[in-house]
Amino acid sequence: MIANTALLAAVTTFLLVAWLAGELVYLVPFKRAIFWAYGWHLGGLALVLFVNLSGWFYLIARWMFLRDAGRKLRHMDRQLETPESVHAELREHLQARRR
Repeated sequence: MIANTALLAAVTTFLLVAWLAGELVYLVPFKRAIFWAYGWHLGGLALVLFVNLSGWFYLIARWMFLRDAGRKLRHMDRQLETPESVHAELREHLQARRR
C-alpha cells in the first residue's frame, strides 16, 4: 500500500509541476537565474509536496481498504475455532493463547 501511495503521489507531483511549468512559460528567459537562486527551495518544496501527498493518499487508502478489517478478522477467528476447521494446530494455538 505504501508503494502504491508513493507512486500516486509521484505522478500527482509530476503533473502539478508540469502544469505549473506550462503556466509560467513567461519565466523561461530567467530560468537559469531562478534555479541558481532558488533551486534548493524549489526542490525542497517539491519534496514537501510529495511527502504530504503520500501521507494523504495513504490515509485515504487505509480508510477505503481497511475499514472492515476488524470485522473480517473476527469472522476468521471464529471460523478457525470450529471443530470442522482445516487447521487444527492453529485452532489449538489460538485457544491456548486466549487462556
